[in-house]
Amino acid sequence: MSEKEVVILGVAVSKFGRVTGRPNKEFALEVGRNALKDAGIDYRDIQIGFAAHCHQPLGTGTDVFGELGITGIPITNVEVACASQTRSVLLAAELIAGGAYDTAMVIGIEKLPRGMVPIGGDAADYSYEGRMGLVSAPGDFALEANHHMHLYGTKREHFAKAAEKAHRNGSLNPNATYQDVYTLDEIMSSRMIAEPITMLMCSANADGCTATIVCSKEKARQYTSNPMVLCGWSAGSPLYVKGEKSLGTAPFELLGEKAYEVAGVGPKDIEVAQVHDAFSPLEVFFCEDLGFCPRGEGGPFVWEGNTEINGTIPINTDGGLVSCGHPIGATGGRMIYELALQLRGQAGQRQVKGGKVNTALLINEGLGGANVMIFKR
Repeated sequence: MSEKEVVILGVAVSKFGRVTGRPNKEFALEVGRNALKDAGIDYRDIQIGFAAHCHQPLGTGTDVFGELGITGIPITNVEVACASQTRSVLLAAELIAGGAYDTAMVIGIEKLPRGMVPIGGDAADYSYEGRMGLVSAPGDFALEANHHMHLYGTKREHFAKAAEKAHRNGSLNPNATYQDVYTLDEIMSSRMIAEPITMLMCSANADGCTATIVCSKEKARQYTSNPMVLCGWSAGSPLYVKGEKSLGTAPFELLGEKAYEVAGVGPKDIEVAQVHDAFSPLEVFFCEDLGFCPRGEGGPFVWEGNTEINGTIPINTDGGLVSCGHPIGATGGRMIYELALQLRGQAGQRQVKGGKVNTALLINEGLGGANVMIFKR
């Protein structure tokens, strides 16, 4: 059986920030309707639904989709921490590519408390990460940052430069939680969270909702002549390699290589990217993992402006997690939304390459896995 081509037909995001007291149903209804309008499709044509969330009540998927219509479609709740929505989109894409469905809708929704993201159960108490204190994300990534500095001579300024760029891009994004611009000195001198990561290098918990409509390319011809094609993807979880000191969230370099191979492109073909900068050092790491620069050169690569909106490979043009905030179940959808705007030439002041963008990539990681997607217009 030949596989169908898959496209992203519609996207929508809410304003990220604090919406305490707003019911999930109301939140999702607005964003879901906006995604349907963007796609030019009626909800009655959606054949399957996925709800991505981590800290919402049982039955959230049925509740939020029920506001759009009671049509009897199968609805599945998906949780892969921060990678929940992109994993949901990939599940939909696999089903569509295999011919089981033609249309799917993914809603990512999250409302989070302030402070550290609550992690309970075995992950916090009994796993080796928990016993070593690695369940604390700032501590975990601070160790990775220090290791990178030790191996390659990376400097704190390199990580801070990624944050400076993120805050500047976020000031151009009306949906971002934080829209203030900071100098490099202000970022480096902000409150230390976990050496070398300061407060202004961290993403913050937020509330948010995003929606993505996935469709077969054949079906999409009914609605658009220029869809956003999901031409390559890969997903994975931690991979044990003998002698390695850490499992990590996933083998990012291998996932990138697989996605490139499926899409028939390479790192030099990517014109804009979204990477999971829950903490600014991750932008440096992902530049290396995805082949945008050689291993160990991510720090100078970012420092020299290569990831700016007008750089050789613009990254996180909307401010990334650092400025947009991090509603865990909705973050992946926000990444897809920004790349859709870039490929359509609709990103306004954030637009790269004069709107002539043909190929985009995202990498979204979460506790328990990561996803890579490559898009073409």
